[in-house]
Amino acid sequence: MMDPQTQTWSIGMLHFAIDIAGPAAGEAVLLLHGFPQNRRMWRHQLSALSAAGFRALAPDQRGYSAGARPAGIEAYATDLLQRDALAMMDAIGAQRFHLVGHDWGGQLAWLIAAANPDRVETLSVLSRPHPAAFALALAEDPEQAKRSEHHRGFRRREAIEQLRKDNFSSLRRGLVREGIADPDIYLSPLDEAGALEAAINWYRASDIALSAIPAVSMPTLYVWGTADASVGRRAAESTRQFVQGPYEFVEVEGAGHFIVDQMPDRVAQMLIAHLWRTR
Repeated sequence: MMDPQTQTWSIGMLHFAIDIAGPAAGEAVLLLHGFPQNRRMWRHQLSALSAAGFRALAPDQRGYSAGARPAGIEAYATDLLQRDALAMMDAIGAQRFHLVGHDWGGQLAWLIAAANPDRVETLSVLSRPHPAAFALALAEDPEQAKRSEHHRGFRRREAIEQLRKDNFSSLRRGLVREGIADPDIYLSPLDEAGALEAAINWYRASDIALSAIPAVSMPTLYVWGTADASVGRRAAESTRQFVQGPYEFVEVEGAGHFIVDQMPDRVAQMLIAHLWRTR
């Protein structure tokens, strides 16, 4: 497999670090990370997608790239994050592309796909349910509210200070517990100037549960692990209501929220199989 190459792309006034793998003529696949991860979460999948003939791109998104950390909470609204992603696809001339997301990257993937069905060839989301399904679960399932407490916690003024005070130790323990063997590849970059503030601003600028988001229409793969500490069964199963096109729901027994790290080969196989089915 070809190792990904890291490039720096300028999108407007911002500069993004992007890992790229695969032939230039291959169908484009954009992979979006969530919190507290970065582009390196997709390293195994990029190599596998490259070997399958796809042109795969995984950026450090707004706030995670050192050259893309504007000040202010409003700079991390989801409409701006979506524009970044679409601009990256514009930069390689990909009018249509395959879209993959996990956690907050999954949230963006749902939003981009719902608003731009003419551009998204296929959608693959891991863990994060459709925003309207999340809203439904939060309203009807008390257990989901408990699972999502960290979203409210990160909105509190003292959240950043508390994370720094214990040197990410509680967050590190949680990542290890959910299958990330080396959490420092994600946590160390958050020590860079302004990085943690920017990452937390994703939570402060937007909401995860948006009941007005329409259903998506393209072929969609949704993967959820039964041991996901953040997303319960109600939210996961309700996602089916918000997909109008071909839909595959894969329930992985024992997998946690960070299934990409926990089961990298299996995730790569599922992604490639989904993309190939649409050809």
